[in-house]
Formats: sequence, C-alpha cells, structure tokens
Amino acid sequence: MKKLLPVIAVVGAGVLWGIISLFIRALSAAGLDAMQITLIRLAVAAPVLTLYVLLTSHRELRIRPKDIWMFAGTGIISIVLFNICYFYTMIHSQASVAVVLLYTSPVFIMLMSALFFREHITALKIAALVMTVAGCALVAGITGSTGITPPILLTGLASGLFYGLYTIFGRVALKRYSSLTVTVWTFILGFCGALPVSRPAETLHTVSGSGTLLLWCMGIGVICTVLPYFLYTWGLSRMEPSKAAILVSVEPLVGAVLGMTVYGEDRSPVKIAGIALILAALVILNLPDRGKADSAE
Repeated sequence: MKKLLPVIAVVGAGVLWGIISLFIRALSAAGLDAMQITLIRLAVAAPVLTLYVLLTSHRELRIRPKDIWMFAGTGIISIVLFNICYFYTMIHSQASVAVVLLYTSPVFIMLMSALFFREHITALKIAALVMTVAGCALVAGITGSTGITPPILLTGLASGLFYGLYTIFGRVALKRYSSLTVTVWTFILGFCGALPVSRPAETLHTVSGSGTLLLWCMGIGVICTVLPYFLYTWGLSRMEPSKAAILVSVEPLVGAVLGMTVYGEDRSPVKIAGIALILAALVILNLPDRGKADSAE
C-alpha cells in the first residue's frame, strides 16, 4: 500500500488540475474574464503558500535580490501569461481543446532545451513532435470537423509555450534554490504581475457580492492549485520523475473527458484521434532516455 500512495498522490494531482474547467466556467458565467480569473487563482494561492512556508520553513523565503529575475520569469512570463491564455481558450472554446493544447508544452520544452541547454534531440523526440503537430491539427479541426478558429488555436498553443517556459526558467532557479522556494516566489511574483492587468477593484467588487462566487474563488486557488501542488511534490519525491510525468498526464485526459461529457462538447472521431496522438506523444517524451539508461547499467 505504501508503494501505491505516491501513485495515488500524483494521479490525484492530475485529476484536480484536470477539473479546473468547472471553476473557470463558473467564474466566467459571473462575468469575470481570463485576466481576472488568473488574478483570483494567484490571489488565493500566493498567500496560502507563503503562510505555509512561514510556519514550516521560513528560511525557504530567503532569496538574493539579484535573482529576482528568475522568479519574474517563472511567475510573470510563465504563470501569468500561461493562465491568461489557457483560461481565454477554455472560456471561448472547448475545455477539451484548451487542456489538450496546453499539454503541447513538452514539445516547446524539448525545443527550448535544445536551443538554450544544447540537449540532444533524438529520433524518438522528433516522432513525438510530429505526433503533437498532427494531433493539434486534428483537434483544431483543420479537416473542418471541430471548427476551432485560428485565434483560439494560437492562444491554446501559447498557453503550452508559456507553461513550458516555467521549466526553462525553473531549471536555472533550481540550481540555487529549493523547489519550495521557487514555487512560493513564483506565485508571489505572479500575483504582483497579474495585478496591473486584471482590474483588481472591479474583480473584488464582483466577487464580494456573492458568497457562492467566493467559494468558487477559493476552490480554484486551493483545490486546483495549492492541493495538487502538494500532492504532486510529495508523490514526485517518492518516485522517478519520468514515471510521475506520465502519471500526471491524466490531467488532459480528465479535462477532455469532462468537456465532452459535462459540457457536451464535440466528440467526433477526428478530435478524439487528435487527443490520442497528443497524449501518446506526451508519454513518448517522458520515456527514459535509452542511451542514458544503457550507460548507467
């Protein structure tokens, strides 16, 4: 049972991230846009995470002022922009499309890692790239089946790009700081970065007028942000990263199934084939490097 608990934790994190469309749709129905929902998510998560660190390991909050650019990269360039693009895609399109396009991020990570860190691109990674591009084409309805517009495709892919940038900036930051320090400062800087573009006064006025809406706000910040972070981090510390990455890919599957069942979104064979291609590419990109595995034996 002890060996199963980390698996349950990582899968649970993926499920909680995958159901975020429920909260986004509820907040959008109240008149909040993608930028405002991004602010709400960060406004709840940042104080909760900061309070947790203060109470458990306050030294983790210490950073050097000259390193603030790293957390501006993870928090503003990545988290804020990824959330805005992701939520916009989900509000104006289909939840299943938004969550699957978000998970093109490993392809962007692969390409950026090759550019910035000179990582080798293998034939297997190229195959995954081709599968992802083909999957996006099918999901986006190039064949005319789903009718996803070019702007929606663009914001969906942009969410994957900005999501991937977290790994690039985070890789630099993790050379000097712990994962907890990187995470909490990411949310602090993200919250600060979201304030100027999210009309905070108007957002607060809308949210404060409804107790139910406040619950949805707490939900997106705690249930879909803080809780899955802790579950994933705990599970990741007890298993191989490649295994965790594959297990957490239940997120786009949950999001796609939720969209096609709860919201009655398009379930055409073409779209389902596209989702399957992207998920398969995700698994391939997280397979252990055979060359490294052989050299370790």
